[in-house]
Amino acid sequence: MTIVKLDGVTRSFGEKQVLGGVSLQIEKGEIFGLLGPSGAGKTTLVNILTGQMPCGGKAEIFGMDCARIGREVYRRTGAVLDNCGLYERLTCMDNMKLFARLHHTPVSAIAETLRAVGLDGSEGLRVRALSKGMRQRLKLACAILHAPELLFLDEPTSGLDPATAEEIHALMRRLRESGATLFLTTHNMEEAYRLCDRIALLHEGRIVEEGQPAAICRRHGSDAELHIVTSDGKELSLPNLPENAGTVAALMREKKLRAIHSAEPDLGTVFLRLTGKELTQ
Repeated sequence: MTIVKLDGVTRSFGEKQVLGGVSLQIEKGEIFGLLGPSGAGKTTLVNILTGQMPCGGKAEIFGMDCARIGREVYRRTGAVLDNCGLYERLTCMDNMKLFARLHHTPVSAIAETLRAVGLDGSEGLRVRALSKGMRQRLKLACAILHAPELLFLDEPTSGLDPATAEEIHALMRRLRESGATLFLTTHNMEEAYRLCDRIALLHEGRIVEEGQPAAICRRHGSDAELHIVTSDGKELSLPNLPENAGTVAALMREKKLRAIHSAEPDLGTVFLRLTGKELTQ
């Protein structure tokens, strides 16, 4: 079942074109990553999908035109965006109660949601006293309180320490397992590779590659190397070419081969080859 569908989506600000004909589909129950550097158009695309901004072309979620989505669709979606505000002077519990009222969700669901994001025991803390990681967890808790079918996550782990980021990743995987669809925007190539079922690489408002992360890397790995470790601890790197098969076979016959693996390019290298620019710019 297709949850998100974009067909030739365009968007300009004055004479500057930010999106130049984006087409893609996101299916139910997958984590989809939109990967690109700052200024590529990722946030603009999310704003279009969440009904905050008009566009050219066609943009739909749940089969409905994003320009006309209303309360029923918003009840089925959640979002963790840069402009998602928390009330600084209110406690975690009071913020959650406010979102519960907005989504007509029972207050009884709050405790379990805070537990899911690792904030149980923090109900009485005011937002202004929270660390960045705790704020991000609270934003996520507010976004998933009403069990949305579609969740938008705009750079959800930016600036977080690795341990906190991994905990958020684990929660995202659990949400997928429960049947939710996640739309993730990020410039973190490692995060996208490890977390996403499929990704699209966005460059200057256009998608330059799309598919499963590992498959994308393999497609652009014509010059992959073989990394070899011999029994005496030496490391060799050989181009993955037929003429090197004899060297590998000889090491195996002489029982000198301890380890061997191929090394495809990572997503950052692929992006650089396709666009001539670093992914993290």
